[in-house]
Amino acid sequence: MQSVLGPKSPPTIPQRLLLIKWDFWTVVTLLVYVFMFAFIIYPLFSLLMNSFLSEEGQVTIQNYILFMKLKFYRGALINSFMVSTIATVFAILIGVPLAYVTSRYAIKFKGLLQIMVITSLLSPPFIGAYSWILLMGNNGFLTRFIHSLGINIPSIYGWHGIVIVFALQFYPHIFLYVSGALKTIDTSLEEASESLGMNSWQRLRTITLPLIFPTLSAGALMVFMASFADFGTPMLLGQGFKVLPILAYEQFISEMGGNPAMASTLSIILILCSTIILFCQRYFVSRKNFSMTGMRTPKVKELKPLLKWVFTILAFIPACISILPQITVMITSFIKTKGPVFQSGFSLGSYKEVLFRVPRAIINTYSYSILSIIIMVVAGMLIAYILVRRKSKVTAFLDGIIMIPYVMPGTVLGISLIIAFNKPPIVLTGTWFILVIAYVVRKIPYTIRSSTAILHQLDHSVEEASISLGVPPMKTFFKTTGRLMAPGVLSGAILSWITTINELSSTLVLYYGATATISVTIYSEVITSNFGTGAALASILTFTTLISLIIASKLSGGKGLSL
Repeated sequence: MQSVLGPKSPPTIPQRLLLIKWDFWTVVTLLVYVFMFAFIIYPLFSLLMNSFLSEEGQVTIQNYILFMKLKFYRGALINSFMVSTIATVFAILIGVPLAYVTSRYAIKFKGLLQIMVITSLLSPPFIGAYSWILLMGNNGFLTRFIHSLGINIPSIYGWHGIVIVFALQFYPHIFLYVSGALKTIDTSLEEASESLGMNSWQRLRTITLPLIFPTLSAGALMVFMASFADFGTPMLLGQGFKVLPILAYEQFISEMGGNPAMASTLSIILILCSTIILFCQRYFVSRKNFSMTGMRTPKVKELKPLLKWVFTILAFIPACISILPQITVMITSFIKTKGPVFQSGFSLGSYKEVLFRVPRAIINTYSYSILSIIIMVVAGMLIAYILVRRKSKVTAFLDGIIMIPYVMPGTVLGISLIIAFNKPPIVLTGTWFILVIAYVVRKIPYTIRSSTAILHQLDHSVEEASISLGVPPMKTFFKTTGRLMAPGVLSGAILSWITTINELSSTLVLYYGATATISVTIYSEVITSNFGTGAALASILTFTTLISLIIASKLSGGKGLSL
């Protein structure tokens, strides 16, 4: 029976806001949503809307029709898929055997091998491309030496060079993922297959590989996505071979004024392709997922001395080849130069020129990266706490938003931020602030993931005991939970810091003269054939990477590094 006053109306939005319990974590959740919508959802929405605009500002689908009709655009997409797929296959062929040998057999110098592999992964791909130009370019050191022997070999330029650099750069993803899986696999399954008469190859093919398929596919996805989104390597080595990130960049920033609408269209297509690949990988994993007890992990097998050395040498061959770019730039940075030409003898001339000519780029790189990491660590820990300890539909949706940067190439992120913040009321284009935002948006998902993994391992009773003693939840987090999380979070943050100082694709779109970083300056030096100064700057990044890895290893307590 209805009241004489009529049916009760639902509460309005302001009334609902008043009903919310406004504690510290509710405010944090609201601020995180504001940040995510402002710098992820809104730029992405602006990018999408811009892709449906003509040059006259009218709504149209002509840009998508042009993409489908013109071979120039379709060819770039096909090229992107081709080099990414081939590079992923080669990365698997290198990474899986290397992971199997190092995790199952007692070879020598395993610690050194892992440092070499991780160092080759964390250095930017464009430095690898630049190093291979020095080695096997048209006038490279190895090219000249091999030609002097009367042997003609093709240079590193072209799609095959891009594939080589990608495979050698990104196979560590496969190595690290598969190594972790092989160390935790249940050996009772392999032993059972052996008792049924299977030989080693049959066991590997029918038991081991299917068991590690989910992990292997995750590593393969990382390789494919990194190759698909990379800008620097195809730009330096392509020589007319166009891939989608390059095309989007050229359409957006062109000497003839550019075509932001078509650049937006290409960016949306890049995101769609990356998202489709991500969901395909998850679909196949869901169909081929196996559960194990993990009670009997495999023991590392001892080898006879001769066989141990053979396996060690075989394992170090890919590691040495992949670390070759870093060694090359370090040596090259000390060679005398006269303009773009290398001279005989060694000197510190390239470093003196760098410090005299581009000191601002060095200062910018470290200051922007340090500020970004501070934001990432604090925000990452707070967001991780919300996702793990305060689960709800609201936080589940937030977790979904955080996944978006995984499928956004750096070039696309840069273009979306410019389109969103290039006009009033908020103009950020041309400021250092937009670079920091780009770094935080791109890297914070990894900090959040490492923080949530640590938080899952912490007993909730510690926080409950603190709160029961009268300590407020906010103070409990900063004095208890945060301190317990700090070592692991800082270890992961240092790895994010390494990738931040090496960031090129988003920086190249967003910077202007006064905000140039080391990576952008290296790119500019290589394009203008100033290889000496480029090598000096690349060596500074490599040295920083090595020091950061050592610090991260110390913080992890010798438990190894996970990326």
